[in-house]
Amino acid sequence: MKRIIAVLIMGLFLAPALASATEDFLGAPIVPGAKIVKKTDSRLELLVKMSHDQVLAYYKNALKGLKDVRYREWKAVSYIEDDSNRPWHSITISKRSGAETSIVIMKDNWTWIMGTLLLRFIGVFIVLLVLFLALSVSGAIISRIVKPEGDQKAKAS
Repeated sequence: MKRIIAVLIMGLFLAPALASATEDFLGAPIVPGAKIVKKTDSRLELLVKMSHDQVLAYYKNALKGLKDVRYREWKAVSYIEDDSNRPWHSITISKRSGAETSIVIMKDNWTWIMGTLLLRFIGVFIVLLVLFLALSVSGAIISRIVKPEGDQKAKAS
């Protein structure tokens, strides 16, 4: 009986530690020991006392084997993007110097999705308009340079 109570008490104290080790946000892993700066339903901002390279290595290891995850290196941040249907859309890791690294995990949102679709829709019509204008101009130039056969025979007679 004492052993059962001891195990239950230990389980009560160890459960939060185990839960925090495997904690995630929208299915994206959270670096252990990270301090939550701001948390909403669609965004989680963290600070962690690790270098940028250590955090990036953690995420590359944690997301290893996942299909459709892309890594992009920009001047100020490293950007991890999910191109499939996971609940999270991106993980942004800052490249600022110092003891702490900032991590932002974002949920996929409809504003971004619809904005991308709208830009592509408009882009198709802009490309078609440019092609139409180029073909119209080149057609007008060619029609002035090349005379029809009937006009050449009439002039020859």
